[in-house]
Amino acid sequence: MDIHRVIKLGEREEFNGFERVRALIDAVALLNTRRFYMPPPPFGAFPDYSQGSVLPPFSDASLSSLRIVIRQVIRVRHYGRVSSSNKIRIAKPDKNMVKGARDARIQHNKMVRDQKRAALLKMKRAFSGPSSSPRVLVLLGLSSSVNLDLLTKDLLELLSGEESGVSSTTVASQAYKLRTTVLMAPYGDLVSCMEMAKVADLIAFVVSANSLDDDRNAGNLIDKFGIQCLSVLRAIGLPSTSVLIRDLPSGTREKQNVKKIATSVLASELPKDCRFYPADTKDDLHKFMWLFKGQHLSIPHWRSHRPFIMSQEVGVEHHSENPGKCTLLLSGYVRAHNLLVHQLVHVSGAGDFQLDKIDVLQDPVPLNERKDSDLMDTDNLNAIQIVRTLKPDTAKQTPLVVENIPDPLAGEQTWPTEAEMAKADADNKTRRAKRKKLPQGTSNYQAAWIVEDDDELSDGSVEEDDRMVLDGQKDISLQEGSDQSDNENEHNRESFDEETEADTEMADDENLTREQIEAEIKKHKDASGLDEEFPDEVDTPLDVSAKKRFAKYRGLKSFRISLWDPQESLPPDYARIFNFDNFTRTQKHVLAKVLEQDHEHVDGSVKVGSFVRLHVKDVPVAVASKLSQLSRSAPVVACGLLQHESKMSVIHFSVKRHDSYDAPIKSKETFIFHVGFRQFVARPVFSSDNINSDKHKMERFLHPGRFSIASIYAPISFPPMPVVILKNMHGDAPAVAAVGSLRTVDPYSIILKRIILTGYPLRVSKKKATVRYMFHTPEDVGWFKPVELYTKCGRRGRIKDSVGTHGAMKCLFNGVIQQHDTVCMSLYKRVYPKWPEQLFPLQ
Repeated sequence: MDIHRVIKLGEREEFNGFERVRALIDAVALLNTRRFYMPPPPFGAFPDYSQGSVLPPFSDASLSSLRIVIRQVIRVRHYGRVSSSNKIRIAKPDKNMVKGARDARIQHNKMVRDQKRAALLKMKRAFSGPSSSPRVLVLLGLSSSVNLDLLTKDLLELLSGEESGVSSTTVASQAYKLRTTVLMAPYGDLVSCMEMAKVADLIAFVVSANSLDDDRNAGNLIDKFGIQCLSVLRAIGLPSTSVLIRDLPSGTREKQNVKKIATSVLASELPKDCRFYPADTKDDLHKFMWLFKGQHLSIPHWRSHRPFIMSQEVGVEHHSENPGKCTLLLSGYVRAHNLLVHQLVHVSGAGDFQLDKIDVLQDPVPLNERKDSDLMDTDNLNAIQIVRTLKPDTAKQTPLVVENIPDPLAGEQTWPTEAEMAKADADNKTRRAKRKKLPQGTSNYQAAWIVEDDDELSDGSVEEDDRMVLDGQKDISLQEGSDQSDNENEHNRESFDEETEADTEMADDENLTREQIEAEIKKHKDASGLDEEFPDEVDTPLDVSAKKRFAKYRGLKSFRISLWDPQESLPPDYARIFNFDNFTRTQKHVLAKVLEQDHEHVDGSVKVGSFVRLHVKDVPVAVASKLSQLSRSAPVVACGLLQHESKMSVIHFSVKRHDSYDAPIKSKETFIFHVGFRQFVARPVFSSDNINSDKHKMERFLHPGRFSIASIYAPISFPPMPVVILKNMHGDAPAVAAVGSLRTVDPYSIILKRIILTGYPLRVSKKKATVRYMFHTPEDVGWFKPVELYTKCGRRGRIKDSVGTHGAMKCLFNGVIQQHDTVCMSLYKRVYPKWPEQLFPLQ
């Protein structure tokens, strides 16, 4: 077949002759890959089809396939091109318009590039410029064999250039053109290590080669406390990190071997950019400091949203007119963002306060001054010259609002709405329109005096009163208010409803002996294991009716899709908290305000890097004295609060039990929450994380190996924010119970406590069974008759009738039931966190 005959197959397509031949060759190659029969090319070189050579003959089937393949190749080759017949319809763009759009695009790209460069330059100046605050270097030993005192002394002497001892922790080095604050984390004090890590720009983990045994076993390089510190600091968020290796052997080969061992042990625990340095000689420390000066420091994301101050001195001013309160003086450098005199501040462990004023002081350790003033004299900070004083404007100052003022009339019955009144009128009309059966010849006057006796309605109402109300039915008050007048029943119900709280309340620690404490812990461990093996299962009491004992519970047809009103029967504590209409929108608006504080034209703001003295007013004297004592072991941190962050609400955290904690963690126990810079006391309720439902099932214990939701009453915080949950032990240091992150703020999140009543088949006949031991009276069987049953083998059923006088019942299931199966019934009630007795640890 001539090539021109073949090319005519695609003459309706728009392309040139040479491209037509190229498309044909590609089509032939594609046909070969699709297993169509194609004769082999002639012996020798492949013929030049562009010069009009003759193709081998095709069959009819191949010719039809070739037509389709040619059009496919043409479509691919000319994808996006415009046909020449349609070029007239397309308007040609104006040359000036194209030129202007191109210039605008170039200008926009240049503006974005300049903004990124300015932001990078600003960050670099904030960390390493002459007006920046000193870099915070924290030394943390990972074992008890590390001598941090000697290392801290060597570093301060290297930075100051003096051989004698240096008493200050902040040094301005003229040789390195760098100001540095060197902090030594106390070994064994986990809380102090956490507080230092929150403000650190670089954490230098220190290990000692003496921890290795003769066989160079790395098991002792990090002890138990070092492993716990690493895991907690990773949960908080690590800044830039380095590892300093001390006590290295003298031989070069042995040094390299020890460094390899340390790298293999710590590389998986630390970020990828972590570097390892020897730190024995002055040359080693000199190399480390040069690299520290030029290193790009990274900080956790949550620290970049709030201004904070790491105090270098803590003072107290007493007032004679108010003996119980005082003014707390905190001196330090402003970091992260500009600080406003109008905003509230949180002092770690003490609470939220207002500022009386801010004194901007002369920098005690300037970088460009004489060598005599390179050290900060912490004893003479009060004598430093005050550059200016900022006082808050009463109209602009953020009020210290913690709790909402409850309205005592908020729970009263309100006037009915128009819709409710219209519905009542319609019901009345329907009731009047209902015909009565009257004797023949009865007048309207006589009919008005005839009382209708509706037996069916009476029977139905009695039956409804004797049954539990399911889901979100409006007559739920029947099951809650029917027996509230009976004091004995009320006592029984309250004792069961508060079993979680009562179990967690141990006796006073001072009155408990060691044997009693161990017995109480063993009791909790047994309860935790029982809850994990048989979750939520309870026994029906023999002396109290189940209808009265479980009066606050209700059945749900489906836990996932059944409705539950989030504003129904809220506790009185909900009148003291705040809620957002749209939390995500509020968070976006509040975080945008933080960037506005960095502008210099904002009144009452203090620039980043300024050395200031905060006057925190109305601090309790006892709290101020505790802060003065704590400042000797760890810096006191004061952070600026964002809008709404002093107000109470219901906060939800996603937490996981820590591996080092082996005691049971029960709901509504008292814990200390470290959320970012803030600390507060709370009694959480743990629940499962259900992403497919608006309801969460309460968990009595926080079980290991999985994440749960911890809900508490606490001051509002905006994510992202890490959380570390500590548990105060009996006379010992606080232990890490759980770690996680802040999830959201939502008071209307529904947490349901589930109980499971169990019964056992007495007689079985295919799908029917007689079940006993779930209830003990026929009245309880009739009350819980509307609730669905299920078995542990996967069958579902319902109660048909009561049998006898001891609570046995006939049940019908959707399949054949086994004799060894267990029949269950799930009941639910909504639970809430417990309000803490004290909000902050130092109160």
